[in-house]
Amino acid sequence: MSKKFAVIGVGGYIAPRHLRAIRDTGNQLVAAVDPKDSVGVLDQYSFDIKFFTEIERFDRYLEKLKRGPEAGRVNYVTVCSPNYLHDAHCRLALRVGADAICEKPLVINPWNFDALEELEAETKRRVYTILQLRVHPALIKLRDSLKDSKRMHEVELTYITSRGPWYQVSWKGHADKSGGVATNIGVHFFDLLIWLFGSVQGIKVYHSDASRMSGFIELENARVKWYLSVEKNDLPEAVRAAGKTTYRSIQVDGAEVEFSEGFTDLHTRVYEETLAGRGFGIADARPSINLTHAIRSAEISPKDELTHPLLRK
Repeated sequence: MSKKFAVIGVGGYIAPRHLRAIRDTGNQLVAAVDPKDSVGVLDQYSFDIKFFTEIERFDRYLEKLKRGPEAGRVNYVTVCSPNYLHDAHCRLALRVGADAICEKPLVINPWNFDALEELEAETKRRVYTILQLRVHPALIKLRDSLKDSKRMHEVELTYITSRGPWYQVSWKGHADKSGGVATNIGVHFFDLLIWLFGSVQGIKVYHSDASRMSGFIELENARVKWYLSVEKNDLPEAVRAAGKTTYRSIQVDGAEVEFSEGFTDLHTRVYEETLAGRGFGIADARPSINLTHAIRSAEISPKDELTHPLLRK
């Protein structure tokens, strides 16, 4: 049976992936809100979507639906707002009687989980998040291949996604609003590493600024060197020559894990899992949020042989 959705932050960069996921899973978008009104994309999905530029009016509308006939109530609220507002908007969803599906990171600081868990218990509703790398076929295959391995693996993670000057001007460039590079662009990969290799045993941070971070993580079954950047000049020369703006690489014991394809429909797969009762909740999100918070709080360690080669340029 078709479910009714509302979206918070529908004018943002990531919202179209959620709009497609809602449509492609056979569900209906009935309301959306964004302080910016450049949301003509909505017409690609329906001409009957109620749109608001003020969260208070959006909240009022969902509350009205909640108190009306059951058939008209919103079942899910998708949260695509800036990171620092995620937990507040998830609470709004629960209070209007809906489950929340929240873009990453679910929260910036680990203690924000506590109020969400309490409200889940009070409302009997759920908070879900998007951990799309967990549904990538190549990464599922990798995890299966590692299941019986008891050895300590050597892992290198590099993720460079080019961003222009707008990035540092926007909320994404403010660590108190985005969580910084480790949280804003790295949290999916840190979640993936924990999912693949077990819980965090220790960390070191070698470099940290508004554009780049580098460090080392010891997991139960892996030692991980990692590098994150939003600087286009950090892209490997071959990647730049090919006209590409993003480079992602995970090497396990010297072998490259190929997962460059298959990203286009991952949000839809997560929605399918969520609607089937197999979504990723607070317990799934907590380890990577704990890790990114620890990385932000860590003192910078002296550079040693584990420092990522890009920092030696």
